[in-house]
Amino acid sequence: MTTLDHSRVHASDRTTARRAGAALALASGLAIAGFTVLGSVFEYPQILEEPTADVLALFREHRSVVMAWFLVLAVSAALMAPAGVWLGRITGGRLGRWIAGVGIAAATVQVVGLQRWVTLVPGISEDALDPTRRASAEDRFELWHIVLGKAIGETLGYALTATFTVLVVVALSRTILPRWLAVVGVVAAGLIATGVVVPLVEAASLTNFAGYVVWCAWLLAVAFLLVRTPADFSGSPTTRGPGSTSA
Repeated sequence: MTTLDHSRVHASDRTTARRAGAALALASGLAIAGFTVLGSVFEYPQILEEPTADVLALFREHRSVVMAWFLVLAVSAALMAPAGVWLGRITGGRLGRWIAGVGIAAATVQVVGLQRWVTLVPGISEDALDPTRRASAEDRFELWHIVLGKAIGETLGYALTATFTVLVVVALSRTILPRWLAVVGVVAAGLIATGVVVPLVEAASLTNFAGYVVWCAWLLAVAFLLVRTPADFSGSPTTRGPGSTSA
């Protein structure tokens, strides 16, 4: 390969890395904003531990705001798909394909779980106002909460997000990710993964929440490194980045 060809490869990798960084930064920013607003207005996620009638009543009270910010969370989750594809491209090989595939899967299951607040819950909450349909509406809410929320959006989402994070750590540790930030990523992934056992271990909800807090901060740090990739950046593991040491 000629020097010109190498330059083109590096320029392409640098552009792709910056796109991935922008997607990760936006995903983190939207997630932080979404959870902050929903926590204030809708008491989310603690509200989900309350009786269904109370959840639906509070939803109706702040319907437009709650729907809008769950849509923001859905967009945040969806951004993991393009981020995964771009990170997969700069990584290459089997690992790159795994990053892309798991990123898309993680985005998909979380969007599936979150979209119910925009597509299903509004109608259910209105049906619950009719005394003749209240019981049926509450049963539907609880069913979709278990299937779309807990089983797909949460349990699968936790597992796939944790896996995606570890794969990204492995890939970027070869190039631009300093060791301490790699450790933070693995710790965040481990804490997020504890969410899988929330139905069995109540305390896992706290470790899972802590994991997402750390993860959002970690995403911003990784995004910063990706956006600031040097001009000669290549996804190849032969390229060493800031915080790396020579062999």
